[in-house]
Parts: sequence; structure tokens; C-alpha cells
Amino acid sequence: MPSAYDNLAEEREIEPYVYCQSTHSKYSSRYGASRIPWLSGSAAWAYYAATQYILGIQPDYHGIRIDPCIPSKWREFSVKRLFREKVLNIRVSNPFGVQKGVKTLKLNGKELSSNLIRMEELNRENELVLVMGK
Repeated sequence: MPSAYDNLAEEREIEPYVYCQSTHSKYSSRYGASRIPWLSGSAAWAYYAATQYILGIQPDYHGIRIDPCIPSKWREFSVKRLFREKVLNIRVSNPFGVQKGVKTLKLNGKELSSNLIRMEELNRENELVLVMGK
């Protein structure tokens, strides 16, 4: 994460919150200096990884799958997502302190048997409540 470099801004010669395309290795006379900020595509990939593989909000051909993989210390989070012209207000609770696993998922008050929500089940605006567990 860029914040890990907060104390190295002078060495990196770049703002500490920026992803860079490259950093000089220990074999370079400019060791630690980073180059080509803002153009790496890393910010987009970080967003992709965080939303789809940590928060677990994964678009699917048939709909959207909710399958978080979070630190066990996270007790809850919420996300508002616009998906194929549908608004999804997603609230995830983790009362058992697990890292992965869906115990229950409710869509607009109705419990679902799967964590894949098909497009035909979605209204224009939706409330999703997921409880993590085994």
C-alpha cells in the first residue's frame, strides 16, 4: 500500500500516496527512487482487487455475486453499488469474526439460497444484508 512509504517520500522522490510504474532496485545508483507516477494502472487494479476480492462484490454474466474475504477483525461494512442500472445497498456483518463464508444473504428482506443474485431478482433499488459465517 502506498501509505507504507510515508516515511520514504524523500528517498522515493514521489508523493507517498501515489502508485508508481517503477522503482529503482538496489543495483541502481538511484536506489529507492520511483518513476512514472499516476500512469501505472495500479490504482485501477487496486480498486478492482479491493471491491471484487476483498469486499467480494463480483459481477457475473447472470447477475452479481457477494462473497467477501475480509480480515477477521472487520465486524461490518457497507457499500452502495450501481450495477446494470440497479442500485445495491449492501450491508455485510461479521458477528463470528470469520474471514470468508456466507451464512445468510437477504435481498429486500427475502432470504436467498445462493450468494449469486440473478438480474431478474433485482428491483431498481435493493437492500442486501449478508451475514458471514460457516
